[in-house]
Amino acid sequence: MTMIVQVGLALLALLLVGTAGWRLFSRRSSLPCPSWLSWMVELENPIARNVGAANIVRRLELQPGMRVLDAGCGPGRVTIPLAKALVPGGEVVAVDIQSEMLRRAREKARSADVTNIRFCQLAIEPGNLGSERYDRAILVTVLGEIPDRQGALEELYRALNPGGILSVTEMIFDPHYQSRRTILSLARAVGFQEKAFFGSRVAYTLNLEK
Repeated sequence: MTMIVQVGLALLALLLVGTAGWRLFSRRSSLPCPSWLSWMVELENPIARNVGAANIVRRLELQPGMRVLDAGCGPGRVTIPLAKALVPGGEVVAVDIQSEMLRRAREKARSADVTNIRFCQLAIEPGNLGSERYDRAILVTVLGEIPDRQGALEELYRALNPGGILSVTEMIFDPHYQSRRTILSLARAVGFQEKAFFGSRVAYTLNLEK
């Protein structure tokens, strides 16, 4: 067995152990992905290419000058390409409750020479996001990590401008996976309407309109 194969198998084993541990712990509590597992969040899953960062951004139908909220940005997997797509004139507000995740996202932005991102450490809770400030908002494998999902969606609805879009992406590999039916039930209760659906039960993006 070559060294490359051995390293590959070791990385795969580490990924499986980390995922299994995170999933087991997550059954007991709705907690965000710990920062020490951020490398897993940053990976573009080859089995779920339809929810890769480029596809998530493309489906937002961005226009010049838009302001976009990346809610639960993590280490910035989608934040950076999103910000690049808004140049010139647009801005991303990237929020997360973990300072370490924000630090990593800032480092990625500096390395990519991206300057149109404002980083904020806060939770998606009532009163935190303001009213009618954003044209788009994204939740990428985040909703299930929020203890009060209904309250979070109410706050996101309030934060969006009329006609704004909330884009929710889920992957079944995530321990906090939320089904399309669950999200639609919660979203419709606060006033959202389904605009578009991309993908399958395994990995999908659901765009909701205010």
